[in-house]
Amino acid sequence: MTEIQTFIDSNSAWLGLIILGVVFAGFVTERYAPAVIAVAGAAVFAVLGYLPIEDFLGVFSNAAPITIGAMFILSGALVRTGLLEAAARQVLQVAGPHPRLAIAGVFLAALVASAFMNNTPVVLVLVPIVIQLAAATKTPAKKLLIPLSYVAILGGSCTLIGTSTNLLVDGVARDMGMEPFGIFEISLYGIAAAVVGVLSLAVMQFLLPKDQRMPALGAEKDDLALLTDLRVRQNSSAIDKPVAEVKELMPRGLTVKAVRRKGQPIKDMPVDEIVLQAGDRLSVSVTTDELLTLRGSKTFQVGITGRPLDGEDTIVIEAVVPANRISTGRIVRGLPLLSRLRVRVLGVGRFGAAPGPDLETLQLKPGDRLLIEGQPEAIAEIVDGSEVVNVSEPAARAYRRGRAPIAAAAIAGVVGLAALNVMPIAGLALIAVAVILVTHCLDAREAWSTIDGDVLVLIVGMLAIGTALQQSGSVDLIVSAVSPLIADASPLVVLLAIYFLTSILTETVTNNAVAVIITPLAIALAAELGIEPRALVIAVMFGASASFATPVGYQTNTIIYAAGNYRFTDFLRIGIPMNIIVGIVVCLALAAGFNVT
Repeated sequence: MTEIQTFIDSNSAWLGLIILGVVFAGFVTERYAPAVIAVAGAAVFAVLGYLPIEDFLGVFSNAAPITIGAMFILSGALVRTGLLEAAARQVLQVAGPHPRLAIAGVFLAALVASAFMNNTPVVLVLVPIVIQLAAATKTPAKKLLIPLSYVAILGGSCTLIGTSTNLLVDGVARDMGMEPFGIFEISLYGIAAAVVGVLSLAVMQFLLPKDQRMPALGAEKDDLALLTDLRVRQNSSAIDKPVAEVKELMPRGLTVKAVRRKGQPIKDMPVDEIVLQAGDRLSVSVTTDELLTLRGSKTFQVGITGRPLDGEDTIVIEAVVPANRISTGRIVRGLPLLSRLRVRVLGVGRFGAAPGPDLETLQLKPGDRLLIEGQPEAIAEIVDGSEVVNVSEPAARAYRRGRAPIAAAAIAGVVGLAALNVMPIAGLALIAVAVILVTHCLDAREAWSTIDGDVLVLIVGMLAIGTALQQSGSVDLIVSAVSPLIADASPLVVLLAIYFLTSILTETVTNNAVAVIITPLAIALAAELGIEPRALVIAVMFGASASFATPVGYQTNTIIYAAGNYRFTDFLRIGIPMNIIVGIVVCLALAAGFNVT
C-alpha cells in the first residue's frame, strides 16, 4: 500500500494529465453528460489525494458560478417580460417597407443584446422572425440562420457578462492572483472581432447553403427520417397479417426496421414476413407527413406516452434537444415531461445518423428533433420549461410586458454600476435577481427553470479539476515542456498558439471545460515567458467563445443546426474560415493593445 501511495505521489503530474485526458475523451464520446464527467474527474483527483477537501470546498468561493446563475435569471426576465421580442418587433416595424434593412436591424439587435445577456434566448426569440424576413426577401433562410448564431456569438464576446465563459475565465484568473476584469475591458477587442466577423460573413455568403428547403411542420425535411414506435392495438385490423400486407405500413415514406414481441426483437425471419399480434411494437423510420397521418390511426398506437391524453384537442410541436440541458443523455421513456404532463413523443429525428434501435430506449443527444403532441396547456408548459426548445412556433405564453422597464433597469443597473466599480459583478447580479423576483418579472419556479443546472455543475467540477491540476504539478509540467519550444517566439505567436489551441479544443468539447484548463496554463506561460498575462487570458476568453466550425461547439449553433435543417458540413465550410479570421483579428488587436508585438 505504501509503494502504491509513493508511486501516486511521485508521479502526480503525469497521472494528473492522464486523468485530464480521460475526462476530455469522455467529453468527446458523449457517453455521459459533461457535468457527470467533470464531477467524476474531480472525484478521482480527490481519491488520489491531489484535491484535498478544503481545496475542493474552496471552489465554491469562486464567484463565477453564482454570477453565471444570476445572469441566466436576468436573461430569462428579459425574455419573460417580452422586452427582447418587443425590440425585435420594433426593428421590423421601423424597417417594414425595407425587409433587407430589417434583416440588418435584427442582426444588430442580436449583436447588442448578446453583449449583455445569455445569447441562447436571443437566438430562440429571433429565429422565427429571421425566417419571416427570409420569406419576405425571397432569401433562403439557411443563408440567414447560421449568420444569426455567429452574430450572437460575436456579440457575447464584447463584454465580460456576454458569455458564461468570460465570467468563468475571470473567476479562474482572480483565483490565481490577477486583478478582476472590468465589464468593458475586453470590449474594444470584441468590437474589432465583431466588425471584421460581420464583414467576413457578408463577403463569404457563397459558402452558405444555397438550397431553399426549410423544415416546416408536416413538410419534407431534407430526407430527415423520424424514428417512431407503433404498438399494435387490441382488435387491430393488422392482427394475424404479415407486415408487408398491412395497408398503413405501405407508404413510400415509411420503413419498418424491427418488430419486438414481449420486449424481445424478432430476428428469425425477415421483417416483412412477421405476422403481427396484439401488443407487438414496431420500430419505424418515417417522414414527418406520414407520421402526422399515422397519429390518428385505429390500428396502431403511435409514439411514447406517459400519462394518457384526454380528448382530441391536441396540438403538435417540433422541439430540439439543446446542449447541456436536462434532456441530454436521457432515454425518451425517461423524459420528465412524459411522467409530468399529458403528452406523447411521436418521433425523434437526428441529422447525419439514423437514431435507434427503438424509440423507447433511444438516448437523446443535443440537436435531436422531437415531434411532441399534447393539449395546449401541456405544450405551453413544455415551451416555458428547459427540457427541450420549441422551434415550430413562437412561445405560447403571455408576456409580462408591464414589468419590462423593471427588467431593463435591472440589467442596466448591473452594467452601469459594474462599469463604475461600485461593487463586484456577482453582488450586483444577485441584487438585480432579488429585484426581478420581488417585482414578479419572474416567479421563483420560472427563475429556477432559466438556470442551466448542468452548466453550473460542469463549471464547479472543472474548477475542481483545474485546482487539482495545479496542486498535482501537471500545469508546471506542461509549462516546463512548452516554454523551451516557444521561448524565442514573438508574443504574437504565443497569443495565436493559445487562441487556436483553445479554439480547436472548444470545437470538440465543452467550452467552459476548456476555459478552466487553459486559463491557468496561459497565466503560467505568461509568467515564464515574460508576456502580459491579461493578453493571454483574453485570448482564452475569445478562443473559448468564438466557436463557429461545428454545430456542437456552442449552444446557439446546436439550436440553429436543428431549426435550419443544416448538415454538419455546412458549419465546417464557413465556420473554419470564420475561426481563422476572428482569431487573427483578436490576436493582432491584443498584440497592439498590450504592445506585445
